[in-house]
Amino acid sequence: QVQLVESGGGLVQAGESLRLSCAASGRTFSAYHMAWFRQAPGKEREVVSTINWNGVSTYYADSVQGRFTVSRVNAKNTVYLQMNSLKPEDTAIYYCAAVPVRYSPPPRKVNEYDYWGQGTQVTVSS
Repeated sequence: QVQLVESGGGLVQAGESLRLSCAASGRTFSAYHMAWFRQAPGKEREVVSTINWNGVSTYYADSVQGRFTVSRVNAKNTVYLQMNSLKPEDTAIYYCAAVPVRYSPPPRKVNEYDYWGQGTQVTVSS
């Protein structure tokens, strides 16, 4: 079992930046692949980025490629999502998720992740 708590969301203007954090507790953090998903009102939850257990392998959705950066510090049991050049269409609830390392690369589907945080709201005004 692992518990995840996101923080860092807020209200910003288009073009500004935010850094989300996800703190994990409960089990060995390095035994998990991690991911960030988001869900906008009326839309399905979608993958934003994934990072493998040691931070070497990352993935970004086309919509955030070049603007967002995922990273993790296993010694701090934390994964981050640096979001630059934010756009109004980035407005959503952002969730971090964890899955035990079974395969590589990390999965990209909602139903493949075992543990979820409560989410943090990101709102980008135009």
